[in-house]
Amino acid sequence: MSAHHHDHPHAHDHSALGRRSLIAGAGGLLVLAAAPGTAQAARTQVASGPMGANLPAYGASRTSALTQGTTLVHADMHNHTVMSDGDGSPENAFASMRSAGLDVAALTDHTTLFAINGLSRSEWDRTNVLAGAADDPGNYTAIRGFEWSHPTLGHVNVWFTANFTDLGGSSSMSRLYNWISNAGGIASFNHPGREVQRFNNFSYSSAARNYMVAMEIFNRGDDYLFDGWSNGQTSPLVACLNAGWRTGLTGVTDEHGTNWGFPEGKGRTGLWVAQNTRAGVQEAMRARRFFATRLSGLRVNATANGVQMGGTLGITSGVVNFSLDLDRGPDWFGKPLRIQVLRPGTSAPTVVNVVDFTSGSIANFAVPLNAADGNWVVLRVSDPTQANASPGPAGHPCNDYGVAYTSPWWLQP
Repeated sequence: MSAHHHDHPHAHDHSALGRRSLIAGAGGLLVLAAAPGTAQAARTQVASGPMGANLPAYGASRTSALTQGTTLVHADMHNHTVMSDGDGSPENAFASMRSAGLDVAALTDHTTLFAINGLSRSEWDRTNVLAGAADDPGNYTAIRGFEWSHPTLGHVNVWFTANFTDLGGSSSMSRLYNWISNAGGIASFNHPGREVQRFNNFSYSSAARNYMVAMEIFNRGDDYLFDGWSNGQTSPLVACLNAGWRTGLTGVTDEHGTNWGFPEGKGRTGLWVAQNTRAGVQEAMRARRFFATRLSGLRVNATANGVQMGGTLGITSGVVNFSLDLDRGPDWFGKPLRIQVLRPGTSAPTVVNVVDFTSGSIANFAVPLNAADGNWVVLRVSDPTQANASPGPAGHPCNDYGVAYTSPWWLQP
């Protein structure tokens, strides 16, 4: 059994049992651990301001000058209730997330083995009823999903399927990929590296590529870029994208408490949608048109040669012109930030350019790229005044505090 898990907002803890339950190796059963107290609650704060009830006093416009046809919505696609190992009643979750200012929210309780401390058939149906009651097309999108949970291979969130699968029905990565493709859903690699086998180290399945749309880069308060680095592992981002997966990058709270949507400093996702509906959310996720952050009210939009993040560049080499638009409202105006241009490396991403800019502005810069060096590129936005709690190699430009990641672009003619 791996004790490789996270509990604290800005530190990786791979030793102590935390309030997150661990999954026992033998049967894939969830073992509930005692809550350690109020360290998490002490970091929770709710800001309210003029934008509406419980919305942050800061916050940026939902439209960007860089692109047309899509609007920003704030999403949290990974949340738990008492139906698996969370503390809260599922009846309260969707309303809590809407009142916290989220536009899109999903419940994704664990599926384990024979519903032991995981979702049962009746609870799956109950989630559907609750999501249906909360869903308000055009204003608030409520989604039912589940988290396939294997004690060593890892956890995978699945959305937009009529049924769910567990370790009894899908006991391996290949069986899970087959199930998702047959069910027509979309899915995410969760907290990549927390479980020791890392999805068979991201072993690639071309048949599953279009369904595996995301990888969590922020989960709770943690930046997973260098997760496991101190134990000799490669960057999960490099391992996933170098293997051939075409995942966008998400942030999630992975909420197990009762204050869904409210804690500051936990992961969330910005989706660029044509409409705030289940169909619109699914389309944006399939297009990888989203970014990861751990800040509320943040707008990030980026283009490469005019192609919005998540897209394919119609070239194999050449100078690529990037534009990045970031805003978090008046409180952040002029705040110094940094962009790192991430490219494939062997064990950590190679940074080919670093750009200083300020919040509330558009950064424009050009970078020569060649698919011979690898077919993906990601922009990471950081706060250079703070440290990354999970640093990588000594002197790496990404050892500062991660603010946001764009989804990748791919070099492909």
